[in-house]
Amino acid sequence: MSSLREPLGLLKALLARIPLIIKTILLHGIQMSPAKGKQDMRTELTVAIIRSFMATKAPLGKTQRQGIRDPGVKGPMWVSKVTLPQPEIDVRDAVLRAIEDLKTGDETYDVPTTIAVEAEWTGYRAGVGKNTPEPDLSEEEKYHKLREESPSDMTILYFHGGAYFRTRRRLDSIPIPPPPPPSSLHKPIPANKIVFAGDSAGGNLSLVLLQTLLTLDRTSHTIRFHGKDVPIELPAGVATTSPWCDVTRSMPSTSGNAYLDYLEAPAVPSNDPEVRTPFTPLPFTPDDIWPTSPPRADVYCNASMLSHPLVSPLAAPVSLWKNAPPIWISTGEEGLTDEGLILARRVYQAGVPLVAEMFEGMPHCHGLLMMGRPTSRRFFESFAGFCRDAVAGRVTSTGNLTWLGFKLQLTKEIPIEKACETSDEEVEALMQRMSAWKQEGEIELQKQWRATARL
Repeated sequence: MSSLREPLGLLKALLARIPLIIKTILLHGIQMSPAKGKQDMRTELTVAIIRSFMATKAPLGKTQRQGIRDPGVKGPMWVSKVTLPQPEIDVRDAVLRAIEDLKTGDETYDVPTTIAVEAEWTGYRAGVGKNTPEPDLSEEEKYHKLREESPSDMTILYFHGGAYFRTRRRLDSIPIPPPPPPSSLHKPIPANKIVFAGDSAGGNLSLVLLQTLLTLDRTSHTIRFHGKDVPIELPAGVATTSPWCDVTRSMPSTSGNAYLDYLEAPAVPSNDPEVRTPFTPLPFTPDDIWPTSPPRADVYCNASMLSHPLVSPLAAPVSLWKNAPPIWISTGEEGLTDEGLILARRVYQAGVPLVAEMFEGMPHCHGLLMMGRPTSRRFFESFAGFCRDAVAGRVTSTGNLTWLGFKLQLTKEIPIEKACETSDEEVEALMQRMSAWKQEGEIELQKQWRATARL
């Protein structure tokens, strides 16, 4: 029965959305949809349906439980599950030093516990169909099979997205290259053979991990890991898909591109200094995870940390990106477009080799969402090409944004300095304004919480 419940539940949910589907088809057919000339029918339907699902604010615990369901492994891929052992206290303290080094004021944060991290080695499995089940082998045997079929010496350390709450799995820090523990299946992987990559919040993690390594390298050059002093080395490159660079969500595109995206436009304070806009807590159904005790304005961190460079990499000035390895940024015409383009501008100004692209009319993480489409194939060709070039040390930067038009019918090269009109001064002001508003809201939430606790 359990195998039938999920398909039946999905069917029921889609049936409830038939009016939305019909409306979207009709408006598109008579060329009166808001996305006219930027999205085809399939893209519009995909965006409309996902947006309707995301508008339902289920309890965070339920969302997380759904996110960690294991669908099993089948088809042309090897998957070897591993557990990275809990790092020593020295690793945590090094990350805390980086946080402290980049603080600008009275930012506050909770120090998390360090835990073992579940991860997976994945690779291509040749000669099998898409429904071929996983063979009955040990994780070690599957790993060695994977390596046998992986001629490249490149490794991609991939961080998945999910807004930092759609899974319970966490990856706090991995110094590169770490000496593996005795139980490891492999020898240390050279840093210049590793590419950090991720989508959405995973793109944020990729950039933040890089920023952490850059910060630590400026001060100590080594880190203690499993009883050894390991030199801090940088990866071959960083590849990000629709990266979430501004956790304050204060850039103009969050609302300006909302009609093309399934990400909701955030609530914002009034532009009129005489008008006080009350802060509204995140509207998730309460459970044992959210709201927190004491409450926060944001799921991920205290409101005072929202503009910290290791939370929002958009807060890092140009100087902090110096000496970074090549960076690849791909975005759609989505809510997060501005922050990706502004970060691209900054890393280019720091002298970092940059490859940046934007797909007209495409929503958040379109390449992963609508696989098989021409835009998705173009996205993956660019992603794979960058990773190969980064490991080979041949990434070249033109200083341009590659703009890809609707249905790839037109391509333009736009100077990255002109790709987003929002200046660095405006960026800082917008982020600080949103952070201050959320801090005020957080203070009020905590006042109410304390008053209730006394009753």
